[in-house]
Amino acid sequence: MRHLTYVGVLLFCVLGSVWLEYAFRTRVFRRWLRLLLTIAPVAAIFVGWDLYAISRGHWSFDPDQTTGLTLGGGLPVDELLFFIVVPLASVLAFEAVRSTRGWPAGDDSTTDEPARDEAKS
Repeated sequence: MRHLTYVGVLLFCVLGSVWLEYAFRTRVFRRWLRLLLTIAPVAAIFVGWDLYAISRGHWSFDPDQTTGLTLGGGLPVDELLFFIVVPLASVLAFEAVRSTRGWPAGDDSTTDEPARDEAKS
């Protein structure tokens, strides 16, 4: 079971945050393109960083605590999932707080409406 340690941590992150989508009606998954545009650049940068560090011998992963599935360059699939799951959990938490506080953010229709009204007048 030790080889599932990393996956267990990721599962804990998902279970600890995905309920926020439904409890606070954050609509994070409905706005999948926005979510993708948030997570993809972060994941790309950190995957590149990890691949560089692995290639230089500065970074490694304990094979006993990962699934053993690797991508090119020796990057464990577990690590790639980390770069998706942790930002997802962060976005879900942010959106849950935002929805309870009523804070506008980004490209929300509530922040766009005044700009449209001003353009008409």
